[in-house]
Amino acid sequence: MEDDPVHPPAVLAAIWADTEEAGFRFFSDYKLGGLLRTLAASKPGGRLLEIGTGTGLATAWLLDGMDAAARLTSIEANGRWSAIAARHLRGDQRLTLLEADAFSWFGGQPDASYDLVFADAMPGKFDGFEALWRLVKPGGIYVIDDLMPQPDWPEGQAARVEAVLANLDKRGDAHVARLHWASDIAIAVKTA
Repeated sequence: MEDDPVHPPAVLAAIWADTEEAGFRFFSDYKLGGLLRTLAASKPGGRLLEIGTGTGLATAWLLDGMDAAARLTSIEANGRWSAIAARHLRGDQRLTLLEADAFSWFGGQPDASYDLVFADAMPGKFDGFEALWRLVKPGGIYVIDDLMPQPDWPEGQAARVEAVLANLDKRGDAHVARLHWASDIAIAVKTA
């Protein structure tokens, strides 16, 4: 499956131009974007959460799949990146952009409050998984990416990826699918 999704969100080209100009390298690719849009569409009226807004590329795909009643909260710790996302996406009333420390933010949220979570940053993916997992509703979807080895990975990253995948695989409260596609993706559905 090397095909890119058709009909990308209209705002994507402008976000991509600003992303390149700013030198942001940690972006989600088109293939993942198409998947996120499809998963968002499966949650009509849902509450969605993105950890790691970056410049808003994946955010745009999520919004493109959401219906009018769905809501997306997206968290980014770096104000430089979140400013790009805000410039292009702040007009969408379904979106709440937060510049915050995700680890602290997790603790203030009620259990089982999100239908779809895309963890695209260290918090909730490689660190603090249980704090984020408790926010996923039964039947909710949890998505992580960037599991494919990269030449610029920091030392120990391969072991961290293996640890998060092993944790997902051994859980009794999830069904997990690993996709060796795009940047390598894992999708879990919370069962209890």
